[in-house]
Amino acid sequence: QLHVAESGGGSVQPGGSLSLSCAISGRSFSDTLIGVAWFRQAPGNDREFVAALSPTDFSENYAESVQERFTVTRDIAKNTVYLEMRSLKLEDTAVYYCAARMTGPPNTTSRVQHAYAYWGQGTQVTVSS
Repeated sequence: QLHVAESGGGSVQPGGSLSLSCAISGRSFSDTLIGVAWFRQAPGNDREFVAALSPTDFSENYAESVQERFTVTRDIAKNTVYLEMRSLKLEDTAVYYCAARMTGPPNTTSRVQHAYAYWGQGTQVTVSS
């Protein structure tokens, strides 16, 4: 069983940067292979994939809309995953969710929501001028 908790959301102007954190508890990155991903949901839209990191950190995967602007990383010592967001656009406004999985191939990522059994409550990111 994993517990997932996001933090770091807020308001920023277009072109700005923001970093989200996802603290995972219940199991440790140092002894458990855990795949993680970020999804987001804008008002009136379905939840969509943003970025994913394979359990072994061998693979990263990004949605085309955030490619070259967002980076997902993992700090094993802190059992935390980060989403670094740069050059933010108005359309990046959404509730961002962190998700985790302990199943599936260790060297691959997944863009599919139902691949992830553990979800956080979400954190709001607002990009406005």
